[in-house]
Amino acid sequence: MPRRALKPIAFALLLAPLVKLAADGATGRLGANPVAEGLNRLGFWTLTYLTLSLVPTPAREILGISWPVRLRRMIGLFAFACGALHFAWYLGVDRFFALGEIAQDIGKRKFIAVGFAALVLLVPLAVTSTDRWVRRLGYLRWKRLHRLVYLAALLGVLHFVWRVKADLRKPLLFAGAVGLLLAARLAFALRRALRSRSPLSAGGDAVRPPPAPSQ
Repeated sequence: MPRRALKPIAFALLLAPLVKLAADGATGRLGANPVAEGLNRLGFWTLTYLTLSLVPTPAREILGISWPVRLRRMIGLFAFACGALHFAWYLGVDRFFALGEIAQDIGKRKFIAVGFAALVLLVPLAVTSTDRWVRRLGYLRWKRLHRLVYLAALLGVLHFVWRVKADLRKPLLFAGAVGLLLAARLAFALRRALRSRSPLSAGGDAVRPPPAPSQ
């Protein structure tokens, strides 16, 4: 695939579920309960995009595939946009902007509370997604901030599990995927920490071998 075509194709694929939702809503094809169907679809795709945004780093570290890194920002922004639409659908279509009821829901229904918390965590990540913010915060601080995406994904999975209650097949698939990606991330962090503490990298008394010739 030509490098120039990667982002437009990815954008079209990421946008397709939202276009289909809009088309189905406009033509009355959201089933017997269109409000619940729209809410469920937006929630599903939010978690899908959020999970996909965790893939680029393990893909590069494990498989040596670097092109997904170029799509990470776009996927993350789609996750935030879809999450915001999910909440807006609940706010306006499901609850008709009854702010008192919404506040009670967030306080009393734990699946709504954790879903709202996940969305709140995504806000600073979306705001600071630009190169300008990377320079402004410094790469290390920016990277630490964006590790919140893992917590947002875990909260999203928990939201899904508590939401469906009975049929846990899809939530458990997401839980497995997010768990594996998080485990891979922790494994790489641990490996880097061990390497940095080794005598050869930390500057101990061990005799170091001569540097290998450049290839």
